[in-house]
This record gives sequence, C-alpha cells and structure tokens, in this order.
Amino acid sequence: MTDRHERLRLLAARRFRLALALTGAMIAIYFGFILAIAFNKELMGSLVRPGLSLGILAGALVIVASWLLTLVYVRWTNTHYDHAIRELSQ
Repeated sequence: MTDRHERLRLLAARRFRLALALTGAMIAIYFGFILAIAFNKELMGSLVRPGLSLGILAGALVIVASWLLTLVYVRWTNTHYDHAIRELSQ
C-alpha cells in the first residue's frame, strides 16, 4: 500500500510540475504581449499587411498559444496520467 501511495504522490508531483510550467509559459506569453503593447506602441501598431497590425497578430498568437499549451496538457494527461492512474487503481 505504501508503494502505491508513493507512486501516486510522485505522479501528482509530476502533474503539478507540468501544470506549473505550462502556467508559467502562459503568464510569460500574456504579460510579454501586454508589456509590448504598453512600452512599444509604435512597433505593435506597425502594419504587417494592410488592415493587420502586429498587435492584432500578436494578440491572435497569444490565443493560439493558450490552445497549444492546453493541448500539451491534455495530451500528457491522456497518455501518461490517465494510464498511470488506471494502473494504480488495479
């Protein structure tokens, strides 16, 4: 029983570290975007194409980054975490 408890504790710690890393990445991306808008308005206002500024493009990329980070978490959970929980519950 202690071995199962230890394995579950290690699994929970791995999940926490992954969640912390992904959260840190999202915070860095989001605040990097906000700081770029706040301190470099000219750059963020520059046009990439007619009708599309760098700020709008960067905002869309922030949203895409959040989807990708969510995808990383879901795939890790589906391939590693759920499998390990199933093994531990047997």
